[in-house]
Amino acid sequence: MTPEDVEETIEAAIEECEATVERARGDHDDDHLRATVVSPAFEGLSLLEQHDLVYDALGEAMTTDVHALELTTRTPEE
Repeated sequence: MTPEDVEETIEAAIEECEATVERARGDHDDDHLRATVVSPAFEGLSLLEQHDLVYDALGEAMTTDVHALELTTRTPEE
């Protein structure tokens, strides 16, 4: 999956979401990505629950197309 594909997948699954995804820097393969996801859907959720929401949005891709995902999540107010 390209970073753009990952962005679209996350944004389609999480309410009022804005995702920014790029390749992680360093000596990584192309399947190492860095994502920042902002959504009011994260309000009142723990960090673990927020991350689980993103992982659920990516579904099977997390085990087949994305090897590693550096993830930052926050609400629009944060």
